[in-house]
Amino acid sequence: MINKKMEKAINEQINAELYSAYLYLSMSAYFESINLTGFANWMKIQAQEEVVHAMKFYDYLVERGGRVTMLSIDAPQTTWSSPLSAFEDVYQHEQKVTSLIHNLMDLALAEKDHASVSMLRWFVDEQVEEESSADAIVEKLKLVGEKGRGIFMLDQQLGQRAFTSPTGTED
Repeated sequence: MINKKMEKAINEQINAELYSAYLYLSMSAYFESINLTGFANWMKIQAQEEVVHAMKFYDYLVERGGRVTMLSIDAPQTTWSSPLSAFEDVYQHEQKVTSLIHNLMDLALAEKDHASVSMLRWFVDEQVEEESSADAIVEKLKLVGEKGRGIFMLDQQLGQRAFTSPTGTED
């Protein structure tokens, strides 16, 4: 049985993961509105990954005998000044999520909750990839600028992204 402190913290993380999905869907809609469908595709795939993350926490909490409680999801931002601005926000957001995961790990260690420590290691590793991916796109956008062939080529590249379940399960 999971303790109440850990249960509360994981419920808050479920909310944070669902907010992330909501944010990335909002970004997808922004990119659709400016005809960057490859960027929009990248964001839709990212939103799917965030839902998988939320469900991984959800299933873990249930498996440990905890109670999942769904919290309100705040409305995300809906417009950005540029593709670079949006991806800078993605990178900052992923850094925030990394901090949340680290806080969960710190709590699990303090509570001597070894099962949660084990489960959270996957998320610690996942956040390295999430930050790296966002930062790489930020750097590419800085190189190509906001207009012209470079942005078109990057849009084409991001349009090739396909959903692969980060947990290794079929979704």
